[in-house]
Amino acid sequence: MGNTGGSAARSLTAPVAGLRWNLLEGFIGSVLVLLGSCGVGWLAIVSPLNRNSWLITLRTETWGVALSTVLLTLGCWVLFRAWLRLRQLLSGWPEGSLKAVTLAGGIWTIPMMFCVPIFSRDVFAYIGQGRLVASGQDPYVDGISTLSNWFQLGADPRWAQSETPYGPLFLWIEYLVNQMVGTSPDLSVFLYRVAALLGVVLLAIYVPKLAALHGVEEAKAQWLTVANPFLLINFVASAHNDALMVGLAVAATYFAATKRGVLAVVLITASIGVKLITIVLLPFIGLLWAGAGASWFKKIRYWAYTGLIVLALMTLTGLLNGYGFGWLKVMLVTGTGYSVFAPLGMLVMFFEGIFNAWGIDPSGVLPTIKLIGRVTSVIVVLFVIFRGKHEHLVQRMGIAFAALVILSPVIMPWYLLWLLPFFAVTGIRDDWQMLFTIFTSAFMLAYGAADQIFVWQFLSEAEPWIKHMSSMISWAAMAYLAFLDPRTKHMFRGVLAPIRRPASERSTTVISREHDA
Repeated sequence: MGNTGGSAARSLTAPVAGLRWNLLEGFIGSVLVLLGSCGVGWLAIVSPLNRNSWLITLRTETWGVALSTVLLTLGCWVLFRAWLRLRQLLSGWPEGSLKAVTLAGGIWTIPMMFCVPIFSRDVFAYIGQGRLVASGQDPYVDGISTLSNWFQLGADPRWAQSETPYGPLFLWIEYLVNQMVGTSPDLSVFLYRVAALLGVVLLAIYVPKLAALHGVEEAKAQWLTVANPFLLINFVASAHNDALMVGLAVAATYFAATKRGVLAVVLITASIGVKLITIVLLPFIGLLWAGAGASWFKKIRYWAYTGLIVLALMTLTGLLNGYGFGWLKVMLVTGTGYSVFAPLGMLVMFFEGIFNAWGIDPSGVLPTIKLIGRVTSVIVVLFVIFRGKHEHLVQRMGIAFAALVILSPVIMPWYLLWLLPFFAVTGIRDDWQMLFTIFTSAFMLAYGAADQIFVWQFLSEAEPWIKHMSSMISWAAMAYLAFLDPRTKHMFRGVLAPIRRPASERSTTVISREHDA
């Protein structure tokens, strides 16, 4: 399906010079992120990079850490501005827009492949889990603290005694990385980035295809996801396995929507094999496979097909790796604590404060609110499974996914990226929905740049003001882009005003048509 909205007749000839500068601007921002990461990114203690004289200066001198923080934060906002400008330059999404957006995402990703890990240190836990597999231990029973020198390989001590919260497919990836590069932390990080990049590539391929099935402009959906700095930094620079999980899930959704159900179920099983959370998408995969107008008997039959294929693949996986379904038990009970910007996390903080003020033991607040959230999310998921039109199925998938994320007391910034593709392909309107998406991306970018930076303990006195400095730069950048920048401020005025979409964009979907295999 080609570009919609009546804009296909126009070409990119006129703004091509602007596009070249835009690509360069974003690339410069990405390079600044790379340079900043050298001073405040996460490194394993045994990394040879710690012996580099330039990096020693950047990471051990107060001025070096401050400079690196400024470079990292400014790089995020230069890249963010390039992202906003890309949408402006492609106003109306003329012919060739999809190619331009995909090219932008690709070019801006290149420097991030070589960053010191930023915004998260989860990638170092992957290294330890690969060692567990290679040593013959059960990662669903043993924590990485059972390994010698585990701390020197960069893992966060908070998770040292925790069981592995990832699926069996990702364990195989961790084992493969271990066999390829041993315990080399830097080479391991790069290989995990390659795996994350594969997930982003899957998004780049199937987000436009799914958007086309829904009558949504492919380039717009691609811009919201694959060119989004929030996604690129958290998926590529951080090397999160969530990228692979989401990429596989989106690909599975596309093949289910086009009636290639067996391939869809294999792909969604692989996604579950990275992280269990995408199991919530299984009922919708079965409904998509059954097709529009399917009777309840047919829907139940295709649910059975879906479940049996998943069960067979997971059973085979458990037999091959020897862990059985131990991963299922671990991931069903994983997750502790709360985060301050999760709605339920705020409730926990509020009631714990009241209980403490009244001298009441607040230990039961978190479990109670967590249980209420889980029960409510299950109700929402069941409702959207059984209620709604077939042509809204992918949107209902997004709502079900969102219920699990939002109704949890713990929300990490990159969890929101699980949801973004499903809403992007079904249509984010150019009104408050677009404004909310842009602001959320900006807020989480600012949060990561200030919160997730590495500072040596002997510089701990400088750490608070360095983080505050990053936050001030971010808020100043957001205010500049929204109110002062002569280019981007007009974009926000347009977003705030109600926009009537063309009739061609108001059609909800075309996936109700029967597609041949």
